[in-house]
Amino acid sequence: MGKVAAKLKVMPESPEIDLDELQERLEEALPEGAKINGFERDNVAFGLVALLPTVIVPDDAGGTEAVEESFQTVDGVESVAVENVGRI
Repeated sequence: MGKVAAKLKVMPESPEIDLDELQERLEEALPEGAKINGFERDNVAFGLVALLPTVIVPDDAGGTEAVEESFQTVDGVESVAVENVGRI
């Protein structure tokens, strides 16, 4: 069974959101079998910083869909988008 690495772009609802706390909430929201392999941060505009977690998911788990859905429900998340996906 292969694994897929996906870089997601998580936009917080406002620049006031504590990104460290948001990272923790994202990690807690991960579906079974998925794990985060590090975060990057991207300065978007006007003090807003996007989180770019790299998520490792099993190939048979429907790809990144379950992760995207669970991240959408996290408090403080405005949007979730897939930046790129690759097999590992």
